[in-house]
Amino acid sequence: MRTRTELEQEAIGAEDAALVRRYLDHVRVEKRLAERTVTLYTGDLQRLGQLASKAGLDLRQVHNAHIRRWVAQMHSAGRSGRGIALILSGWRGFYVWLGRQALIDHNPVQDVRAPKASKPLPKALGVDESIQLASHVQAGDPPALAARDACVTELLYGCGLRIAELVGLDVAAGPQAGGWIDANEGEAHVLGKGSKRRSVPVGRAALSALAAWLDQRAAWAGEDPALFIGAQGQRLTPQHIRVRLKRRSLLAGLSTPVHPHMLRHSFASHVLQSSGDLRAVQELLGHASIGTTQVYTRLDFQHLAQVYDAAHPRAQSVRRPADPAAAGQAGEPSTVAPKQPKVKPG
Repeated sequence: MRTRTELEQEAIGAEDAALVRRYLDHVRVEKRLAERTVTLYTGDLQRLGQLASKAGLDLRQVHNAHIRRWVAQMHSAGRSGRGIALILSGWRGFYVWLGRQALIDHNPVQDVRAPKASKPLPKALGVDESIQLASHVQAGDPPALAARDACVTELLYGCGLRIAELVGLDVAAGPQAGGWIDANEGEAHVLGKGSKRRSVPVGRAALSALAAWLDQRAAWAGEDPALFIGAQGQRLTPQHIRVRLKRRSLLAGLSTPVHPHMLRHSFASHVLQSSGDLRAVQELLGHASIGTTQVYTRLDFQHLAQVYDAAHPRAQSVRRPADPAAAGQAGEPSTVAPKQPKVKPG
């Protein structure tokens, strides 16, 4: 029986499917992109091939007008601006590669932009909620499982690690290690996006949780060098950690399920609120651009605005002026001076 991928490739034509395979081999082997990125590119290029086939075109016959029409269709169908931008990025890279192979003389994705997307603030926990989650004791779980989940939570929140950086940690340093923790120096050495390494401080609470987990890990240890393993001794997957963290947040009594990246956002927000040092937060998070980190300044202002509203005696009238009649009913004087009648000169 033919697989779904084979059927999709047939739908876009054998020649186009071969071009897509060559390009995916290029980004996987020569550009060394992450497997998840290659998977996303695969889906995006299959979608492109299907759209072109439906229009009676080969991939090399696509023009700028076709791309713009398909973008409009995706937007009308409800796809977000950010989602469309990611798809266009994959298409653009494919056509750049075709140009370098001298297979096309124009890039149909050139100058095509996705619809503007709103920029929602990252979802972050409050300090009290973060501590509540980290200090939660999972009653009923085996000691090793409870110790492992506690260590995972402490490192995600205490170091601001990405989920891929966390699962890539090994027990010990080495040339093949994706990352490791130097408990003596209180540092985590991780492999971030773009295969860039960085070091981040590890706090006392996380180091204590790490020591407790390493004591328990010996009962599960197999040949896998991973720091975080399951009962069978195999490295944990990101999805496994997402499920465990969501369960922990619900058992801890938090009002919203927590995912790993929410703890990274919480880490960044809380460090910025306390220090005001955006550059330091950029380095800790491993952002290549300060622009990526600046979203936390908006999150920080939201926090400051909440404090202002709660603490300043004039905040309600200044920031959210009420209807004068309603203010009078509430027993509060209006802050707007009454309009004086004009007096005609005699």
